[in-house]
Amino acid sequence: MRAGNRGRFGKHRIRQTTGHRVITRPSPPRPSTQCDARRSVDINRGRRSVETLTRPEASRTGVPVRILALCVGLAAVAGCGPKAAAPTAGTPSSAPQGVKRFIFITNGDDPFWDACNAGLVEGARRFGLEERGLRAVMEKNNGTAQGQIEKLRQYGSQSDIAGVAISVIQADNAAIVEEMKNLAARGVKIITVDGDVNRDAFRDARPYYIGTDNIVGGRLLGRAARAILAARGRTSGGYVQFAGFTDNDNARARMNGFREAVGESYTEVDRMPDEMDLTRARDNVRTALVNHPGLAALVGIWAYNAPAIAEVMEERGARSTAEKMLTAVTFDAQAAALERMAEGKIDAMVVQNPFEMGVQTVRLLRAMHEADDATVAEMFPNRGQPDGDLLTTGLRLIVPDTDPLVKPEDIDIDGYEYLPLSRFREWLAQYGLSSS
Repeated sequence: MRAGNRGRFGKHRIRQTTGHRVITRPSPPRPSTQCDARRSVDINRGRRSVETLTRPEASRTGVPVRILALCVGLAAVAGCGPKAAAPTAGTPSSAPQGVKRFIFITNGDDPFWDACNAGLVEGARRFGLEERGLRAVMEKNNGTAQGQIEKLRQYGSQSDIAGVAISVIQADNAAIVEEMKNLAARGVKIITVDGDVNRDAFRDARPYYIGTDNIVGGRLLGRAARAILAARGRTSGGYVQFAGFTDNDNARARMNGFREAVGESYTEVDRMPDEMDLTRARDNVRTALVNHPGLAALVGIWAYNAPAIAEVMEERGARSTAEKMLTAVTFDAQAAALERMAEGKIDAMVVQNPFEMGVQTVRLLRAMHEADDATVAEMFPNRGQPDGDLLTTGLRLIVPDTDPLVKPEDIDIDGYEYLPLSRFREWLAQYGLSSS
């Protein structure tokens, strides 16, 4: 996702990926400090493609209603306040005395984040957070800018927050940027992951970004779409791109990259935001088909757009005959999208590596917290140069097992892995994942 840097096209290269399985045990609960019952997810979770899965366990400490009522009634005698049940150690709302937390704020709630969550677990194990008195915790945002703003403000009043990684939901939102800067002024380490701020306006809000080079990802999808359209005899036509927010940094970069790489023979007729509303996502596809008859392709930019596109195309018979065959290309690999590809309803998908995003998030925040400049320099060897503050985590192009219309030789972009659907599903199964 390199705004202002168009990346490069080059010889096709397939990157091999390896991994291993680890198992972690959940940490024991800490002594309770107040009458409270909460539920949370505790996560003791490089550029390298070592991808490992551990499943974070949800811990729940609750107090029955009758006991709470009795506790309130006898508080003056029994001292319930300081001795009642409290959140388990490492919950998003608290940590054991002396333990510092790294918080990962998502943009919304999507299966995409499950793989990132697993990467945080592995990163915590690999980089020794527990023995350093540190934890990593994922908090899922509600899909709004205000949700992220409120979380950032909340962390400013909590002394145990050592670092925050955030997938910024709106790149141009000055209020999010202000709260990021407020936390940094208090000594909290701040980075962006997956979704960045507008780099032209707000680059100083964070020192580093980890995630996909989204403009290259968009180009990869654009090249795939061009090959598929040519194979179907469509040498021109219009397309519509769908995303949660069209002013989000990663969405904007992907859409721009797609437009650049698919070529001038094909015309972008609309970009349609849905604000992460799944019903609206489907309605947008219906609207596009009505308003723009004769479209050549539909392009899904966020994970849930893929099944929405496939569902509506089936509903409207948009792939019922060779003459009506509408091309569908998408980003990310929800389980539902993978099933739709298996059914022949999605032609190609570009898949990110959220697991590695999680691993590298822990690595970087740990290094920043401990002033380990050698590790930071290893991760960002070009610091101080244009785009030297970006660490990219790789891309895959997933195609149907049977007669894919795009081949490796059709793609003149560097640094991605070409995988048939069945092989990608084997990789997911190896790590216990259903999506990526």
